Amino acid sequence: MTPQVVIKLLALLTLMSNMAIVIFLSFVMAKSRGLATKHWNKFLKFVSGKEIILSLIVALTATLGSLYFSEVAGFQPCTLCWYQRILMYPLVLILGVALFRSKKVSDPEGLRPGRDVWNYVLPLSISGLLIAGYHYYYQITGNPLLPCSTIGFSVSCSERFFTYFGYITIPWMSLSAFILITIGMLLLRMKNS
Repeated sequence: MTPQVVIKLLALLTLMSNMAIVIFLSFVMAKSRGLATKHWNKFLKFVSGKEIILSLIVALTATLGSLYFSEVAGFQPCTLCWYQRILMYPLVLILGVALFRSKKVSDPEGLRPGRDVWNYVLPLSISGLLIAGYHYYYQITGNPLLPCSTIGFSVSCSERFFTYFGYITIPWMSLSAFILITIGMLLLRMKNS
C-alpha cells in the first residue's frame, strides 16, 4: 500500500468518526430536551460494555497512524504533534491493561475491574483534545494564540502535509481521536457512577 492510500484511508476513518461524533452530540442534545429517548437508550445499550475496547481501538489506530506519518510517510512532527503523541501513546497501554483486567479478573462485588479507568484516561484525553484543537486552529488560521516556536529539529506547527474533504488534516485526526476517547470514557463514567 502506498502512503497516499493509507493517508486516504485514515482520512476516511476520520470522516466516519466525525459523523459518529455529530450523531452522538445530536442524541445528547435531543436527550437534554426530552426527545429521542428511545434512540438514546438504544445507543447506550449498543455501546454499554464496549467503551474500553472502542476507546482502545481509537487510541491504537491514532498511535499507529502517527507512527506511520513520521516513520513511513516521512512527515516530520512539529512540537504540538509531539505533545499530542505524549498524551495519546500511554492511552494504548492504560486502556489495554484495563481491557485485559476486565476480561481476566473478577471483582468480589460482581463488577468488572477497569470500570474506573476513566479516572486515568480523561485527564490525558481532555488535555490532548485541547492541544489538538489549538493546533488545528493555528494550522487553519496561521494566527497563534500562544507562540509555537519551532525547535531545531521540528517543522512549523502551522504546516499542512495534506487536507482531505476540505478540512481533515493531521491535527484534526488527532482531535477526532481524542474526542472519541473522551466520549467513551464519559459514557463509562456515567454508567459506573
